[in-house]
Amino acid sequence: MDALEGKLGHSFKDQALLRRALTHASADSTVSNERLEFLGDRVLGLVIAEALHQRYPDEPEGMLTRRLHALVRWESCARVGEEIRLWPELVLTKSGAADEGGRARGAIVGSAVEALIAALYLDGGLEVARTFIERHWLPLLDVIQTEQRDAKTRLQEWSQSGGRGERGAPVYALVSRDGPDHAPHFVIEVRVQGHEAARGEGASKREAEQAAAAALLAREDVQ
Repeated sequence: MDALEGKLGHSFKDQALLRRALTHASADSTVSNERLEFLGDRVLGLVIAEALHQRYPDEPEGMLTRRLHALVRWESCARVGEEIRLWPELVLTKSGAADEGGRARGAIVGSAVEALIAALYLDGGLEVARTFIERHWLPLLDVIQTEQRDAKTRLQEWSQSGGRGERGAPVYALVSRDGPDHAPHFVIEVRVQGHEAARGEGASKREAEQAAAAALLAREDVQ
């Protein structure tokens, strides 16, 4: 526990709270981390929303929302969990640990990270939770932005692979453009035949197209 507390940046007064945050429902449903996960998700959302609001003072609500969703989704939480090597610390049954390398592991780790955020909040207060979140999540902004910048290429490749090539390339369409000339706001829709359309927003058509492509890829769970 000492090593984990060092990674979290906090020494727990209530060690039982920390143990509960690490306990998956497969090990003990009566003292699992599910309730803490619920609270931690909300604390994470609040801290990230506040940080984004301060960091991007001129961005419209739609852009902030997309950044928020990218940072609080379980994949981002799982990244942080792997960074702090959380998996060996979790309390799991053998069945709960069955898929140590795949999506199941990621979802379990991501949920435990949210539970840890709640534990930090309950044991040390919002500032303790905020320090941990800002240290590990804000650097992900650059990673996520890089991934989203190349979303159009990834969508193009996906739409042409796995027997989908006959459906053609993604088609982008302008839904709306508003705002003053110095601060325009674009909404773009992208369609791939056989799949529901997705929309993205941005301060330029290019940015909105990338956001739309990223949204469709995320919905289709394309890595």
